[in-house]
Amino acid sequence: MAVDKIFRIIGFIVFAIIGWYIGIVLAGSSELTVDTLKWAIPAALISAIFGAMIAPWITTKPARYVRRVIGQLPVQQLIAAIIGVIIGLIVAALLAIPLSRLPSPFGDVLPAVGAVVFGYLGITAMTMRAQDITDLMGGRFRRSTAQEPVETENSAQDPEKDFEAERTPVLLDSSVIIDGRIADISQTGFIMGPMLIPRFVLNEVQYIADSADALRRNRGRRGLDMLNRLQQESAVPVIISDMDVQNVRHVDDKLVQLAKKLQCPVVTNDFNLNQVAQLQGVDVLNINALANAVKVLVLPGETIRVTVIDEGKEMGQGVGYLDDGTMVVVENGHRHIESEIDVQVTKVLQTNAGRMIFGQPQERR
Repeated sequence: MAVDKIFRIIGFIVFAIIGWYIGIVLAGSSELTVDTLKWAIPAALISAIFGAMIAPWITTKPARYVRRVIGQLPVQQLIAAIIGVIIGLIVAALLAIPLSRLPSPFGDVLPAVGAVVFGYLGITAMTMRAQDITDLMGGRFRRSTAQEPVETENSAQDPEKDFEAERTPVLLDSSVIIDGRIADISQTGFIMGPMLIPRFVLNEVQYIADSADALRRNRGRRGLDMLNRLQQESAVPVIISDMDVQNVRHVDDKLVQLAKKLQCPVVTNDFNLNQVAQLQGVDVLNINALANAVKVLVLPGETIRVTVIDEGKEMGQGVGYLDDGTMVVVENGHRHIESEIDVQVTKVLQTNAGRMIFGQPQERR
């Protein structure tokens, strides 16, 4: 808080000076007359108060945000960003000389604009290709997987040491284990690498299975059944490992830190974990997003066959579902409840919850 107070005082002084000069400009005279002071003093006070209010928001708070983001960035992306900003500033410096010779005000402004633009482009381009840069440098900036001791269920085989020789593994979250669709996806070949289930994720599923709440208990037991099915039917290895992250208590935080260490994606249906992992540079494979992506595509004007099963939210609407679970809202469909009808698609809406189709009953000829 002391730092914020210091910057508030600095902002008060700096903005007071700015406001004083603005008042002089508005007064139209640089002489300290009564008319000038009538403009300069109120402008200085208003500007000073404004400066004291916003000073932390333009100084310490952005600095703390940048520090937090840098602390969460993987080493590869941080190094790539540094290289990118250096390259961008070099390009901007080379262009600054010809740009500065342009007529005013272009010659005064464009060199600074070029530095900002090319610095940003450099950072963006290099961070997008951070993995390629790491591979080009021989992986010297990769985190060493031997820095922390790892114990596995099978002492004769350490999965973490063998990952370099195998395809990239994926970490499974408890939500996708309980969901169960990962068992079917694993048989299709879309997941190429081994599926890694940390012991702390298994313990979370077991804890849910032992819950006193009947619904949570059933979900947990379903998760344990899915694990057994995965081990028996999966086309790729399923590894239950004792790898852990020290000094981290929350399961989601452990999963993100472990994914960063192994440089592998996390498979989850958890929206919050999805957001947190992406903010920290961890790739996420979302089963719900995959399910929405492979749903049947229909276009306005096409006709689909739907069984209307219930009334909609609006008057006169009926609601039905396609085989893949896509909701179909039928205008004037309340008359056809419990009937299978042809529906002409009028609109397709993509929402966070999935895809919705709107249509009208097809008139029979």
